[in-house]
Amino acid sequence: MLCYNGAFFWLEPALLRIDPTACRLETSALARLALPILGAQLAQAAMSTVDVMMSGHSSATDLAAVSVGASLWVPLMLFMTGTLMGLTPIVAQHMGARQQGAIRPCVHQALWVALVLGVAACALIWLAAEPIFTYMSVPEAVATSSTRYLHAVAFGMPAVALYQALRAFSDGVNHTRPALWISLIGLAVNIPCNYLLIFGGEGIVSLTGISFPLLKALPALGATGCGMATAIAMWVMCGCMAVYTHRARVYAPVQIWQGLSRPDLKLTMELLRVGLPIGVAIFTEVTLFALIALFVASLGEIVVAAHQVALNFTSLLFMLPLSLGMALTVRVSNTLGQGDSKRARFIAWNGVGMALVAALLIDMVLIVAAHPIVALYSSNMEVRDLAANLILLAAIYQISDALQVSMAGALRGYKDTRIIMLITLASYWIVGMGGGHLLGGGVPEIFSGWGVYGYWLGLIAGLSVASVLLGLRLYRTSDRHCRPTPAKA
Repeated sequence: MLCYNGAFFWLEPALLRIDPTACRLETSALARLALPILGAQLAQAAMSTVDVMMSGHSSATDLAAVSVGASLWVPLMLFMTGTLMGLTPIVAQHMGARQQGAIRPCVHQALWVALVLGVAACALIWLAAEPIFTYMSVPEAVATSSTRYLHAVAFGMPAVALYQALRAFSDGVNHTRPALWISLIGLAVNIPCNYLLIFGGEGIVSLTGISFPLLKALPALGATGCGMATAIAMWVMCGCMAVYTHRARVYAPVQIWQGLSRPDLKLTMELLRVGLPIGVAIFTEVTLFALIALFVASLGEIVVAAHQVALNFTSLLFMLPLSLGMALTVRVSNTLGQGDSKRARFIAWNGVGMALVAALLIDMVLIVAAHPIVALYSSNMEVRDLAANLILLAAIYQISDALQVSMAGALRGYKDTRIIMLITLASYWIVGMGGGHLLGGGVPEIFSGWGVYGYWLGLIAGLSVASVLLGLRLYRTSDRHCRPTPAKA
């Protein structure tokens, strides 16, 4: 049974009965860890929101270009992020076992992996963007603008990877606040750079009323300028995190910047064993959304814009259960490092209960605020109406989405990551993408399809299947860790 703030959710009779006081204490501890993560996630998501809103006020073509381009580079970034997240449970378990000396070489291997992943992602974006747009029949104007946007963003990919490695280390030592403040710095850099590079000197003059000859001469770069601003913000965040982890006293016992360890195959393989399935799982989930964006691109600029607006808004709200899942990874792995498997199981299921409550709150916001919010994104009435309808559809899958991300976070704390990868592959690509493409695109001479609505129904199906399968896995994994180890003869 699972309890949350005194309320009991009967999930499995085998789970321990926990008193309300224990639930409140753990809820408070998890919230303290998750809130800075939530702030950091919202700040980073706000960068994407600013990109969408500013490019939308530039032109419909720029909005479509940024939306379609983001569907390519964001999955790559999240794959890198997920892979490097494997460092968090490794560090947290070492912290729980008070083995601080083992942390430094693990962090260095993560930095080596991050550098390789960042450079590879940069090269892949440059080489693959244009052929993909041609294959997906993206309109020529959107494809050209989006390719230039992606080429600009690509220069920031190594910075993202290095930043995420350092953030995973910081989260693992239960210090989640730096990511919040540094993400806010990144947002503060991104907004003025966006305005200057998207709208050019004329835009700055119209905003401030200040006119200088050199300022007015700056060209309006549209989507390309948006990509340049994003890359600049990425490097600023990377630099800030490097400086902070070098100077802050909280990291002094680890001393990660005292020398640099050479690549170590054993430690690298441990990181990849835990992190690579996480990266693949996150990549699988986000490519479900990315592929839908690419398929939707052939339905016209109005549909593309509405789809992106609805997805962007719902993604902002999803940051709450996502942050709970990330905090659960730290709490569960740290407790397992202390050798307390029963408490780790309680922490996991209590976190799932918190995610369920968060999903219900999100549904209330989606239902009440759909129309007012979409008005902030676009002045086009067709875009507004379609986006509002899609947001109401999104309210259906919030519960399953919140449950699956919290359960996945708990399983990562157990370092049980391979099964997450397999479940997400089956749920998102087979059920979600396959079902969505069938419902959206239809079957020739049998079913004409429901367009963008069909793709969103596929999302609902895929996320629902994932939540059921991950719930079963979490129950079995947490129960197995609580069984006494057989004594050796």
